[in-house]
Amino acid sequence: MKALIARKVGMTSTIAEDGVVTAVTLLSASPCVITQVKTAETDGYTAVQIGAEEARENNVAKPQQGHFKAAGVLPKIVRELRVDEITEDLKVGEKINPEVFSVGDVINVTATSKGKGWAGTIKRHNFHRQRKTHGGKGNTRKVGSIGSMYPQHIFKGKKMAGQMGAEQVTVKNLKIALVDTELGVIGVTGAVPGPRKGIVLIRGKDTK
Repeated sequence: MKALIARKVGMTSTIAEDGVVTAVTLLSASPCVITQVKTAETDGYTAVQIGAEEARENNVAKPQQGHFKAAGVLPKIVRELRVDEITEDLKVGEKINPEVFSVGDVINVTATSKGKGWAGTIKRHNFHRQRKTHGGKGNTRKVGSIGSMYPQHIFKGKKMAGQMGAEQVTVKNLKIALVDTELGVIGVTGAVPGPRKGIVLIRGKDTK
């Protein structure tokens, strides 16, 4: 299973021999451990739970301590991945190292995007502002009519102002640009959602 929990470090760029510059996102990847294996017989579906970064014992609740006892670690970050079948190498306590990925692998990354707070329609939905002259009356960034005449109510899903960002985003079909096992760094072509030090889940193309 090709999957890893990492943290976003920042962005840089690489220059190929032919002079092509490629944007690369650097991820700090430490070994992950399998904390639970779920099967269709016991849980109703097949999945593998992995954890990363060890936490202090007093920072983990007692039910979670018992849950992680079989794996022999107290991970700080836990993620669950659906799999088609449970193979022999998917056992509780087994470690997943960054070496499972190699340069050229196609991956999907999942992270929480940057939170932008409460945003208006121009910033949130790329609305065009109203004119500033000839009767604009200063309402240049207001939404405009949202259903005052017909249909006398606001349709569900109407594009309006609201919370922007801070949601789970998955970017597909990125490629591994570099793997440094000594430093524990993985380079991914293109941009990865989220701020620096944000948690990023890396999955191989065949992993759900």
